[in-house]
Amino acid sequence: MATHLRVGDKAPDFELPANNGKTVRLSQFLHKKHVILSFHPLAFTGICSDQMQDLEKNSGLLHQKDAVALGISVDSVPAKEAWAKQLNIRKVEFLSDFEPKGDVARQYGIYHPKGFSERAVFILNKEGILTFVKVYPLDQKPDPDDFLTGLP
Repeated sequence: MATHLRVGDKAPDFELPANNGKTVRLSQFLHKKHVILSFHPLAFTGICSDQMQDLEKNSGLLHQKDAVALGISVDSVPAKEAWAKQLNIRKVEFLSDFEPKGDVARQYGIYHPKGFSERAVFILNKEGILTFVKVYPLDQKPDPDDFLTGLP
């Protein structure tokens, strides 16, 4: 696996389809919002579900801190749509890194050899610079206290 990006690096721009029918380009948030990129291996799995629900539960705090959270995995858009509906996620957009598979995960250096992304959280400031980077063991849910306290 390639070395993942580090704090201080400029976040690579990307464009991915979202579960709500939109297309999200990372650069659309430049100079407007802090962005949390919450990579998870696969939809419909326990730890990944908990990871996304934590972001949804903290959406009010994110709004107060001028931040947006994006959940990213290699799952298809229809899978992301069904999963968001099942979890009752309304505020966090789920992005599909499906085609070409794992392209964004590769750009961030977290594509797993088994065909999915590592579990990782990247936070970028309004200038697009990474201010928090952590790759978690696949069986460990990111603790929102790890990264939400780092938002301005």
